[in-house]
Amino acid sequence: MAKIGYHASHEQFTPRDLLSWAQAAEQAGFDCLMSSDHLAPWSERQGQSGFAWAWLGATLQATQRSLGLVTVPCGWRYHPAITAQAGATLAQMFPRRLAWLALGTGEALNEHVVGGAWPDKAERKARLREAVDVIRELWAGRTVTRDAPIAVSEARLYTLPDHAPSLIAAALTSETAEWAGEWADGLITVNQAPDKLAAIVEAFRRGGGAGKPLYLQVHISYARSDDEARQNAFDQWRSNAISAFQSETLRTPGDIETATRSVQPEDLDAYVRISSDLARHVAWIEEDIAAGFDEIYLHNVGRNQLEFIEAFGASVLPRVSARDRAGRG
Repeated sequence: MAKIGYHASHEQFTPRDLLSWAQAAEQAGFDCLMSSDHLAPWSERQGQSGFAWAWLGATLQATQRSLGLVTVPCGWRYHPAITAQAGATLAQMFPRRLAWLALGTGEALNEHVVGGAWPDKAERKARLREAVDVIRELWAGRTVTRDAPIAVSEARLYTLPDHAPSLIAAALTSETAEWAGEWADGLITVNQAPDKLAAIVEAFRRGGGAGKPLYLQVHISYARSDDEARQNAFDQWRSNAISAFQSETLRTPGDIETATRSVQPEDLDAYVRISSDLARHVAWIEEDIAAGFDEIYLHNVGRNQLEFIEAFGASVLPRVSARDRAGRG
């Protein structure tokens, strides 16, 4: 059966609130949890950026659900040896609960603070590929030394995970998905038009990902009226309307605010599933399951987190679960 998870958005909420909502999501029946990992929010209106690794430890202690993290181990904020050590420690403390790390090439928004020029996509991909090998070798107990593209000097972990988290690829395009098929344990992407999603999945499988698990992060906006849901999306998540190149290269929340000045509320339909109709949300999730996604993480982009958790726990998750069981029975 497909799992339905709750996404904890560190860009929008304090770590304390996110911990409370993760507990509420568990009580409401969400199967799993995932977390973003940002140094800066996408906009000043969002206004937060707690340290995700500290939050992971607290949340693993306070809940029983598995957790995944989207992070960048390419040697800017996090050297891959530090990512490996952090992941190994949590995996040792909470066996099999840190389920996966989704690895990406990063955004200047979060990584430029360490100084230096922001590399082009080709260099970032080369660094990510190297980081994956470094992390896996360290988790296997090996001593690692590398010169380039990321320098590593006699690194070794002394606390190892009994069961290492999966290293999955975070991909927004077919090109990246196909490149990741060979090295990634799975794939995570975000909601897009069905034909684009299908192309990303097919590219991942074509590149070597056939049979590997598929994860989907879905940006939604639920509220008691469509107007309120649309306004929530416009207020909090209009940053999704910028191009992939802009999202990777703009350096500050102010830069993103400038880039989204012409975005209108009606433009958000291409990026966020906006509806007050719970049955419509059920239908959307069922389409995702039919498309082959094994885990679907719902990110309600509005500030009404508890309202969303309670409504979906009462009226969406049970219906999706029942129909999923019936479809697979």
